[in-house]
Amino acid sequence: MKQVRLWRSREPQQPVKQFPQQDVNLFSEVEQNIQVLRSMYSDCEDIVFRSFSIGGTTKAYLVYIEGLSNKEEIDQNVLSPLMHESVTGFNDLMDGERIPVSDIKEIKTFGECIEHISTGNPVLLLDKEDRGLSLALAKFEKRGIEEPIAEGVVRGPREGFTETIVVNMSLLRRRIKSPALKMKSVTLGRYTQTKVIVAYVEGLVDKTLVEEVMNRLKRIDHQGILDSGEIEEFIEDDSFSPFPTLLDTERVDVVTYNLLEGRVAILVDGTPTVLIAPTSFFSLLQSPEDYHQRFLIGTAIRFLRYLFVGLSLLLPSLYVAILSYHQEMLPTTLLLTVAASREEVPFPALVEALLMEITFEALREAGVRLPKQVGAAVSIVGALVIGQAAISAGLASAPMVMVVALTGISSFMIPRFTAGIALRLLRFPMIFLAGTLGLLGIMLGIIGIVVHLCSLRSFGDPYLKPLAPLKGSGLLDTIVRAPVWARDVRTHLTGEYDKYTQSPGLKPGPDKGGD
Repeated sequence: MKQVRLWRSREPQQPVKQFPQQDVNLFSEVEQNIQVLRSMYSDCEDIVFRSFSIGGTTKAYLVYIEGLSNKEEIDQNVLSPLMHESVTGFNDLMDGERIPVSDIKEIKTFGECIEHISTGNPVLLLDKEDRGLSLALAKFEKRGIEEPIAEGVVRGPREGFTETIVVNMSLLRRRIKSPALKMKSVTLGRYTQTKVIVAYVEGLVDKTLVEEVMNRLKRIDHQGILDSGEIEEFIEDDSFSPFPTLLDTERVDVVTYNLLEGRVAILVDGTPTVLIAPTSFFSLLQSPEDYHQRFLIGTAIRFLRYLFVGLSLLLPSLYVAILSYHQEMLPTTLLLTVAASREEVPFPALVEALLMEITFEALREAGVRLPKQVGAAVSIVGALVIGQAAISAGLASAPMVMVVALTGISSFMIPRFTAGIALRLLRFPMIFLAGTLGLLGIMLGIIGIVVHLCSLRSFGDPYLKPLAPLKGSGLLDTIVRAPVWARDVRTHLTGEYDKYTQSPGLKPGPDKGGD
């Protein structure tokens, strides 16, 4: 079993600030309950307090938020049957025969009333009853299931998560139909009361990992959680590292694959981005499309990706180091060509590289922030125009423009946006080291990055697994993309709970058993 590095102990989580009445039980007088709820929801025009009589004898109130509850279902399945039929008691409503609603829950406190009303479920309160009923009649506008824009594939599933956590849970449940798929719930945020789901597959996951994830989530005491990125900053192992220690994705198939490898998924209501823990550096460089095509093609593309990841980090710094300190490494013809192109450039190679890199990053960021219809055109046309203008004005040389363009193309091959940002940030200190110490500075920078990566942990797992520590079975899905029939041993470090993923001897081929 892996050893999870537990966080240092701290004071218990402070209780969430609430209205004084939230911990109070409901009163037996319905008017008194409504008076308390009206005081809580004062100046809230979207709260509806619908009063009516059950069977013409018992006074009742239906409290719900307009826009979050299904008014047609309320009229048809709640108000209409109750106003025309007599009810003998509270238990008569709980049996579900009087109210044709799929899910009816009993509530006893004002806090429970607020919780269910806020989620869109109307609350039914009766006179002379110190209990209420929550009716599952929530209905609100939600985005349809679409393909994630930032994680598109040529071949493979197109489903992506939405901002509705119930829909996201159903998408996972449809992929993993086994009851071993567990989902634990926790509510975060003093005011937002955001629902967070921790999903895992029992029997594949390390129980210590699940406990650690739940402990880190429960220690969060914040006024509001609106996105999974905020949770990531609260629970990650190293907040000051440029490399993400949790994997974020909007794809259902990516989360499914990771759950089957013994990892934990964190779903947050209100955002389509799901967090996966633990993760590794090599997981950030893998694309879901690697597994949706032939393994030889997937392996070749993975090798190409690794090559260009190195170029995105080192190419500008290598150019600066060679031009500044190691000109003898270039062939004479190439050196004369580069020297002729830089003849009118007034800046040293270090300043020239920084100027072009900063300009390219500004263009890329502008293309992201602009409207979709003009963003791509502005970034492409801007790069062409500014590059050509810089060469004509003598502010940059043609080889430097080519180096920056090739570096930008290389960074686009990184599948994960968060990993790409980390390498883009590290590119600038590498350029500084190359401009001051040459190739020695580049080597020192690489050593520093590798040492930092070796020191990182993701919920107790080494960040460079399966290379450090070395795990042979994991290399089949790291350096190369082995065929499916060859990956019969689970790659995750917690795979001892269910070591084998499939039966042995599944390699396709002719039948050797004879006629």
